[in-house]
Amino acid sequence: MNALETVRRFWSLMASNDFASVAEVLAEDFVLEWPQSNERIRGAAQFARMNAEYPAHGRWTFQVNRIVGNDHEAVSDVAISDGVQHARAVSFFTVEQGRITRLTEYWPEPYPAPANRAHLVEPIR
Repeated sequence: MNALETVRRFWSLMASNDFASVAEVLAEDFVLEWPQSNERIRGAAQFARMNAEYPAHGRWTFQVNRIVGNDHEAVSDVAISDGVQHARAVSFFTVEQGRITRLTEYWPEPYPAPANRAHLVEPIR
């Protein structure tokens, strides 16, 4: 399985909300990093536990907007929601032998467009 197929499977497993099942595509030495909050999670068990314990208002949904990549690396843009919380994750995956070895994620916060460029732009939605 190449990186694109592996990442598609990752998001499909995440959508099940059975976060332990995601171990199917995680390498034994899997590492997740969130540079914005300076955090690192090691291993499938810690990853599953963090997702299961994260405060949620309902079942998590994952809308894959885009995945690009090659045999060993992929990047995804995914909208995530529990019905109340809404977020977007830009995720960089490294894949070896069909397993994710490294995942670096950025969770950008939305912000209002600055007024000084209103004459140059249009709203996306």
